Amino acid sequence: MDWTLEVVVVPISDMARSIEFYRDKLGFNQDHETDVGGMHFTQLTPPGSGCSIVFGNGPGMRSMEPGTLKGLQLVVSDINAAREELMSRGVDVGDITVFDERDGGTFFGFDDPDGNSWAVQQIKARADKPLIPRS
Repeated sequence: MDWTLEVVVVPISDMARSIEFYRDKLGFNQDHETDVGGMHFTQLTPPGSGCSIVFGNGPGMRSMEPGTLKGLQLVVSDINAAREELMSRGVDVGDITVFDERDGGTFFGFDDPDGNSWAVQQIKARADKPLIPRS
């Protein structure tokens, strides 16, 4: 049996500001936004990812304080290009750090407007062998 991680709840304080950050600055695809029956939430997916983030006031989405989610990780095949892309979109990113010279040992980080932290890891092999095949 497969167990797939498909959605991670990100605790935020301001829906519009968070949509602007994740959709417009990070380039995540906004899959849907639902506002019905007193619930307002949205789901966004990083390009090429099988896992999305969701935030708002839907079931279970307010159990964490905004800014308390730490260490979410994105993987890219070219860390320099990824960092430059985010900086060009106005994202405040950290310096690139090489923890290990082998593939997978290079990172930088950034925070969303609430202080939830993200790490970006370079795995060069993803350029030729993505986890989710491109169509």
